[in-house]
Amino acid sequence: MEHVKVILLQRVAKLGVIGDVVNVKPGFARNYLLPKKIALRATESNLKYFEQQRAQIEADNAKTRAEAEKIAEKMQNLAVTLARQASEKGQLYGSVTGRDVAAAIRAQGFMITAGQVNLDSPIKVLGVYELAIDLHPEVSVNVKLSVAKSEEEALSQISETEAQVEETTSEQK
Repeated sequence: MEHVKVILLQRVAKLGVIGDVVNVKPGFARNYLLPKKIALRATESNLKYFEQQRAQIEADNAKTRAEAEKIAEKMQNLAVTLARQASEKGQLYGSVTGRDVAAAIRAQGFMITAGQVNLDSPIKVLGVYELAIDLHPEVSVNVKLSVAKSEEEALSQISETEAQVEETTSEQK
């Protein structure tokens, strides 16, 4: 299969950083990188344009990164609870997706999209989870998610988990 050369306008995980000319599959370029303005096709004119605009592009990236770092500071130690119906064994009736997590974080005043929630697969069991939220390609923050049958149970889950972490760290010392 043929590949397409593109110039990255921002850092892309497992691909490259600003200014890298990389080979990607045509569909990835056409459906993701180009429409989201993450990359430009690597043509002569686009390479010249990029070199002229490089300082501006890097400055814009630094500005958005600084904003993301400020938000990450505010989100440090954020705990989110979701009340869901579940069986006696803790199996959820349904599942918790990135969209559910994003909505819970938005309810606490942070503008997050479902795409920013780093969730490999939907959550299907009650418990406490540590999730990464990607605020910027270079900035992510960890958030505690407690999935329980009720708000009270969720709060007790979080406090139990924190107590277990404290015990483990004190034993290691």
